[in-house]
Amino acid sequence: PYRPDLTPPWKRDTPAPEVPAEHGLVVEEVGTGYCGAVVRCEKTAEGFTVTLEDRFGKHRVFPLTPRGFLLEGRPVTLVRPRPERPAATGQRTTPGGRRLTASGSLAVPGARARVARAGRIYVEGRHDAELVEKVWGDDLRVEGVVVEYLEGVDDLPAIVREFGPTPDARLGVLVDHLVPGSKESRIAAQVGGEDVLVVGHPFVDVWEAVKPAALGIPAWPTVPRGQDWKTGVCRALGWEQSTGAAWRRVLGAVSSYRDLRPELLGAVERLIDHVTVGPGAP
Repeated sequence: PYRPDLTPPWKRDTPAPEVPAEHGLVVEEVGTGYCGAVVRCEKTAEGFTVTLEDRFGKHRVFPLTPRGFLLEGRPVTLVRPRPERPAATGQRTTPGGRRLTASGSLAVPGARARVARAGRIYVEGRHDAELVEKVWGDDLRVEGVVVEYLEGVDDLPAIVREFGPTPDARLGVLVDHLVPGSKESRIAAQVGGEDVLVVGHPFVDVWEAVKPAALGIPAWPTVPRGQDWKTGVCRALGWEQSTGAAWRRVLGAVSSYRDLRPELLGAVERLIDHVTVGPGAP
């Protein structure tokens, strides 16, 4: 004999999906709201823990508890990752065999590109747009989000006014070198409102958001002030003096989110959430 569960369905806890705590996965810890990328998952005397790195490079350790994290706004249970077997096509898959997109999201089999939303994501520069497309392209097409690139941020306030963000047409903007005291931060401060979000990364150029290990270099060179950063990098690394050819080398080294720094990962995920979550979302 057993006692039936008389709890109404709407009061029962919905089982959260188990997600491997793979390196680079960006999640939010439910209890503290701490957001970061997974850098380590290990066994301790108290059980398994995960170490997250935030956009400032700081680390915090959390236990792997059921429903303890949010992934793309949804509760998940992080579990210890298993050794991954590469698929025959070179695509990444979960231990259960489901394909992952380059951003680490679960791919939607047979999904067609959705009709574009009224909202947009603007990024500063063609290289930024190409990198976002390579890593998040599948996700953006499923969500119907169009990415456009800006020539620069000097005219950002006028561009935002012309776009006219509304609850049904939100605008997100990704800015290079968005650090306190920079020209970019002063311009971004002129733009505000619930329907527009300006975020950025601390790097001089989006090239630097690619992890050096992906390119087989120990670190990105330090370029003296007053010199063109890209030209100085090419010279220091002995690369082609054509920055276009050098960029193709950088972009070609990126195969997934694992090759990018957490500062860029977190910024782009925030923009996608901003554009797709709200009154205009289905």
